[in-house]
Amino acid sequence: MEPDDHSRFKWFALVVVGLVTLGLCPYFLPRFFTYLLALILVTGLVATSLNMALGFGGMYQFHHAVFYGIGAYAVSLMLIKSGLPIVICFVAAPVVSAILALLMGFICVRLSKLYFGMLQLSLGSLVWILVFRWYSFTGGDDGLHGVPVPSWISSVTGSYYFTLIVSVVSLIIMYIVLNSPFGRILQAIRDNSERSESVGIQVRRHQLVTQVIAGFFAGVSGMLFVTVEGSAFPDLLSWTLSLELLIMCLLGGWFTFFGPMLGAAIIVSLRTMVGAYTEYWTTVLAIILMLLIFFLPEGIIGFIETLFKRSHASPGEDL
Repeated sequence: MEPDDHSRFKWFALVVVGLVTLGLCPYFLPRFFTYLLALILVTGLVATSLNMALGFGGMYQFHHAVFYGIGAYAVSLMLIKSGLPIVICFVAAPVVSAILALLMGFICVRLSKLYFGMLQLSLGSLVWILVFRWYSFTGGDDGLHGVPVPSWISSVTGSYYFTLIVSVVSLIIMYIVLNSPFGRILQAIRDNSERSESVGIQVRRHQLVTQVIAGFFAGVSGMLFVTVEGSAFPDLLSWTLSLELLIMCLLGGWFTFFGPMLGAAIIVSLRTMVGAYTEYWTTVLAIILMLLIFFLPEGIIGFIETLFKRSHASPGEDL
């Protein structure tokens, strides 16, 4: 077996073991930890969708949570007000998020880097204030509670398995997209957009498509959040949540595929534990961000990958 094939086999075996372990967790863990795992999966999925645009696309996605929150509100409002079949309500969430991503992306991709991020932050804040103030439709700052989800996913175990299946399928699709020719072009645009454009690559079109894909999977995450929590509220669209998602990508490794999932597991777990003792969770978040900037700029997985490459490099090889 070639070294690359051996490495791929080890990663595949590790993923299979991880999936089997996750599948067996509800049989061994208390209900609260099963719920916490489901929340980690949901948060990890939306962080991974952010990383498609941020880590692999090089776009300053400063307000990604707006697509997550709109997906949650879309499925909640459909379930409460429409009376349509559950499948249509679930599909509506990522579709509405993708449409919003298309509209915002069409405006934002005309700019680059920091200006792109600031414009998206402004547009996302407009959507947030609309949801926050529209009491007759969205419930305003109270949000929507008691969303009627089907009985087969209303339990902690049912929602966990549904979240696990949808998350795994979504991650596989995103992985395939990022390792396709489209994904390679996207990374080339990230590394040097001017050179990419000079060789005929339509930079803005690729960035816009990436925005729509990332928004779609953020909407999937929003739908899963409703199945886990049974509610939707304006904080799901807030810029502070967008900051948390950004820190998850940075913490796990924003140039890696599984980094955001690791970052989500750490941040969600810390938030749960710290929140039990103090309400100043954002202070802890700020400390984590500072430590990341100084000591782990490549994230945890990026740091491990760097150590692995150094340990396997030949004595005269330049890293």
